[in-house]
Amino acid sequence: MIEEEVQEKNWFGRNWKWAVPSIGCLTVIIVFVLLFGAMVLKVTGMFKDSVPYEVGMENLLKNELVIEKLGEPIETNGMFQGNINYENDNGTADLKIPVKGPKGEATLLIIAEKTGDNWSYQAMKVTFEDSNEEVDLLNFIKTRD
Repeated sequence: MIEEEVQEKNWFGRNWKWAVPSIGCLTVIIVFVLLFGAMVLKVTGMFKDSVPYEVGMENLLKNELVIEKLGEPIETNGMFQGNINYENDNGTADLKIPVKGPKGEATLLIIAEKTGDNWSYQAMKVTFEDSNEEVDLLNFIKTRD
């Protein structure tokens, strides 16, 4: 009797019909997630590099009432909301920045307008999540020109 050797196909040869579309879909999903993440990081970086953000956070971090209520260290907490518009030497900023500390969470609101090289602030306040109490930072503002 003659024995015939039947060579079995390798794993990819047996499963390519579902493996190729699955890998393709997974690749598209990964690329989409990476692009979305890069976009979020770029927008967050633009907010963090703005003068209103820097002045607002600097004043928040030095305010004794805020430190007492939130504890230390205080850091940003999640996605920023708002917009910053620049055109020539003029601009506006309307930002809501979630912050947190060991004792609680709050939102920093900054509304500012730029004329030339100077920013003027219409609002800069912290609203605490647990009590809705507000601290107006304009009374304590230290500006940066």
